[in-house]
This record gives sequence, C-alpha cells and structure tokens, in this order.
Amino acid sequence: QVQVVESGGGLVQAGGSLRLSCTASGLSFGAYTMGWFRQAPGKEREGVSCINWSGFSEYCASSVKGRFTISRDNAKNTLYLQMNSLKPEDTAMYYCAAARSGRLPCSRWEYTYWGQGTQVTVSS
Repeated sequence: QVQVVESGGGLVQAGGSLRLSCTASGLSFGAYTMGWFRQAPGKEREGVSCINWSGFSEYCASSVKGRFTISRDNAKNTLYLQMNSLKPEDTAMYYCAAARSGRLPCSRWEYTYWGQGTQVTVSS
C-alpha cells in the first residue's frame, strides 16, 4: 500500500520561509519522479516543481523560480521543498505526488500517487 504524507506547512509572514517535507512508502521511491503541486481556493491545482530520481529538477511555476528549491533524499524516501521569500499569493494547499516517469512532468495527470496536502498560509 502506497502512502504519501506531507508535512511542514503553517502560517508565516510575507518574506518568511518554510520547508515542506514529503515521505513516501510502499513504492520504490528512487524510481519515481516526485513533484510538488499547490491549489488555492477557487483555482486549479498547479505544478510547482518536480525532480527525477537523479536530482534533475524543473520549476513549473515561473513565480517560484529563485525562491523555491526542490530536493530529495532517496535513502530517506523523502522529498523537500524549501520555500523562501514567501508571498501572500503562495498561500495554498501544497501536495506531494509521485510519477512513474523518467521525465519531469508538470501536468498533474501524469502523477499516480498523491498525499493529502499541507496548508501554507502567508500573511501580508
């Protein structure tokens, strides 16, 4: 049984930082491309960033480039998202997902396993 669990969300002031973590079990973590997505109220779920098994990454949302950093530790089956210089528009539920793909897909439809999400709220 595959389980994907996010943690690290919370309330932070604009300009602050948060580090999200995602632990996946029940799958060969190192064989999966992992991604972070977010969904704000009333909006579509959008890709934030993804990273393949060897550490190559893509930043799907142009607004996060230079502020967010995705990384993974295959030995710990854990995915991270370091978020700096947070803005109120980053407020959303953040989801971790796994794709059986060697590419770096930004489309949510390419991901098979999803976590329940962790809320990030940035106050102005």
